[in-house]
Amino acid sequence: MTLSQLKQFGVIPVVKIENEEDALPLADALIEGGLPTAEITFRTECAESVIITLSKSRSNMIIGAGTILNIEQAKRAVKAGAAFIVSPGFNEKVVEWCQINNILCIPGCVTPTELTAAVNMGIKVVKFFPSEAFGGLTTLKSLSAPFGDVQFMPTGGISEDNLAEYLYFKKVICCGGSFMIKDSFIKNKEFAKITELTKKACEIVSSVRNK
Repeated sequence: MTLSQLKQFGVIPVVKIENEEDALPLADALIEGGLPTAEITFRTECAESVIITLSKSRSNMIIGAGTILNIEQAKRAVKAGAAFIVSPGFNEKVVEWCQINNILCIPGCVTPTELTAAVNMGIKVVKFFPSEAFGGLTTLKSLSAPFGDVQFMPTGGISEDNLAEYLYFKKVICCGGSFMIKDSFIKNKEFAKITELTKKACEIVSSVRNK
């Protein structure tokens, strides 16, 4: 995963999978919808095996691992095939390990102190999470003012209704979102619905990027 790819996608599907059997149908739904990427969160027991499955069977997708809290999880995720690492908070050890191993790491930062720590380690993109709970764009714009070289991936509360608003802010490189892949959609195997909402998300990204 590169920063240019992040910007091109505009929105990264944040996926929580409870059953490995749903991995390939879900991946195909995202691909058909125009988003060949996903952040598989390490919040379920099968997350690691899902990344292995997708990396081997859907090599045209860029698969990342989310909710990475420590180096051990980062190592397992990368070994499984994750191309990028996303953390809910700032963990200096995880960032350092990813940098040594040339893995894109997007740590969570919501305060000036955390952003300063990230900048001091050469981080260019951070996850702003949970975005809406921490004041959304209002807070993001205030935080970004003194950190001119940092770009953001807001996640948490991103929806079809506010995606464009976030993307219009130039410091936002992309958004993390689960509105097109809600737990209920996966549980009920509503993969056509996922494709439909993914297409809508891509249309929103295109409308912003092409202006």
